[in-house]
Amino acid sequence: MTTKTVITPTARLVEVFSAIQGEGLNVGTRQIFIRFALCDLRCHFCDSAHTWSAPTTCRIERSPGKRDFEFYSNPVSLPILLESVERQNIPSLHDSISLTGGEPLLHARFLVEFLPQVRAVTALPVYLETGGHRPEQLAMVLPYLDSVGMDLKLPSTSGETRWQEHTKFLHLCYSSQVECFVKIVISAQTDPAELERSALLVSEVSPEIPVFLQPVTPLAASEQFTETPILAPSPEQVLMWQGLMKRFVKQVRVVPQTHKMLNQL
Repeated sequence: MTTKTVITPTARLVEVFSAIQGEGLNVGTRQIFIRFALCDLRCHFCDSAHTWSAPTTCRIERSPGKRDFEFYSNPVSLPILLESVERQNIPSLHDSISLTGGEPLLHARFLVEFLPQVRAVTALPVYLETGGHRPEQLAMVLPYLDSVGMDLKLPSTSGETRWQEHTKFLHLCYSSQVECFVKIVISAQTDPAELERSALLVSEVSPEIPVFLQPVTPLAASEQFTETPILAPSPEQVLMWQGLMKRFVKQVRVVPQTHKMLNQL
């Protein structure tokens, strides 16, 4: 008689904590954040470069919002993560769970196992924050998601060119009936032609999809990845670009990274 080996799913994580969402459609709401390690993009403006590789340990908050972290070895097992999220889920406190990173979809196989269980024990909606460039992995986890915030990377601002992947990704989101919206980081270096291309990309899927223009939060000199600093756009640029995009998309909102202003993680 052979003994069947049971493999416990694991994920490389950076941290799990409770905070206020600072971006996009859910701005201002309270979420349990699960920050995954690893990212295959290298955006020039990235303020989470520490997630590009996996740390040896993951920090997990014991009490929501208290920053009383405990440390666990990476990778973290599914039962430990599930218990940690369940412990933070004080009744009526949180509006949803945020999967963030890094790029959460690099852990799609783990999420397929984890998400049905975390939904069952918390009854919280699940929100995915993603670079919007991995449609094949998105298809695996879409049945377990309630909303998706898709970053659309402008080459002039991010250094990444992902038009084809973004198009497939957004089509998948919209056709699945999952709530979705698009975030676009803009800087003083943003090319308006790329914003027009972005607006056309979104409108061809649906002009009803909300778009959030997010003026970049400049990085400290020690954190910059390019010789030319990524600077915030001027008010005149933002007003002009919002008007440009509204020719194609109905909802174009300008929302900065409010969690930076609130000094949230």
